[in-house]
Amino acid sequence: MPHATSKRRHIKPAPRLITWRALRISLLLMLLAIIAMSAWLTRRNATDWNRPLWVVAFPINADGSAVTAAYLDTLTRESFAPIEQYLAEQARGHGVTRAAPLEIRLGPHLAQSPPTPPHGGSVLRVVAWSLHLRWWAWRAASAYDGPPIDVRLFLLYHDPAQSQRLDHSVGLKEGMIAMTNVFADRSMAGSNLVVIAHELLHTVGATDKYDPATGLPRYPDGYAEPERIPRYPQSYAELMGGRVPLSESAAEIPTDLGKTRIGTGTAGEIGWGK
Repeated sequence: MPHATSKRRHIKPAPRLITWRALRISLLLMLLAIIAMSAWLTRRNATDWNRPLWVVAFPINADGSAVTAAYLDTLTRESFAPIEQYLAEQARGHGVTRAAPLEIRLGPHLAQSPPTPPHGGSVLRVVAWSLHLRWWAWRAASAYDGPPIDVRLFLLYHDPAQSQRLDHSVGLKEGMIAMTNVFADRSMAGSNLVVIAHELLHTVGATDKYDPATGLPRYPDGYAEPERIPRYPQSYAELMGGRVPLSESAAEIPTDLGKTRIGTGTAGEIGWGK
């Protein structure tokens, strides 16, 4: 008697429904791609140096103190003129003949600080913060009545009597936005300008040239005079190196822009000397 055989029916699994989380991530990545492409085109056109970049600085009373508020009232456009002059001099040294690579204007004081960067967050959190920051910056900059802005500088001022150490400043080439933490103290105006200029160059493509673990400038691209003999002490800080190298293990923070230079590596990153 023949054995009966049974046929197994292969049932196709039902298509998995797209979860809301997956859809949200997909939409976020799509939005990020669109924004990234738009930012890349804007940055490419802005940093061909065929015209001056239009930079607007927005002061913020980051600690809400009366001391900081009084300091913000002293700021004028001329407070940031040394950055314009410094970058014009450095640009000429790298073959850029335009008299003014950028112009800085003073925007209105802002009552609210930008969203704080996540510390040790996931990639998704960093992406979400970046999008939030760009949205916040766009809305905040709408308070400025003037020509279209290339770079937005948000200057977070702090009373040094309340905050002796400040959070790390951030400059983003995506969106051309900088958040700088600086002191509301006239005696620190020179070092403030160094920090602002450093973050400003981040927005046009410059990278850090120091060891994040030690804070020491990285040789040779983080040195203003890499071919100096003897090598130490150096006379200047490379702006993106951040400090004046005194020895292999020691460096000091420059007190003003006159103690800094822009090296060939940084110049190449921002489109100078091509």
